[in-house]
Amino acid sequence: MPLSLVDLNQEVIIKFIRGNDKVMKHMNDLGFVVGAVVKPVQKLGGNLIVAIKDSRIAIDESMARKIIV
Repeated sequence: MPLSLVDLNQEVIIKFIRGNDKVMKHMNDLGFVVGAVVKPVQKLGGNLIVAIKDSRIAIDESMARKIIV
C-alpha cells in the first residue's frame, strides 16, 4: 500500500520505493530507504508530514504514493 493511504500515527515499514535514479537518491538522502520505519503524523495542504528516525519531513502526495509500505 502507498504511504499516502496509511492512517495518521500508524508506524509502517518501507518495502519498496518507485521511481528513477534521481527520485531514489533524493529519497535515500532524506532517510526513506527500504526497511526504515516511518509514521505519517499530519496532512497539510496536499503534503504529508512524516516522522522518520528522529526527524519530521514534509513530502508531497505524489512522492508519498511512490513509497510502498
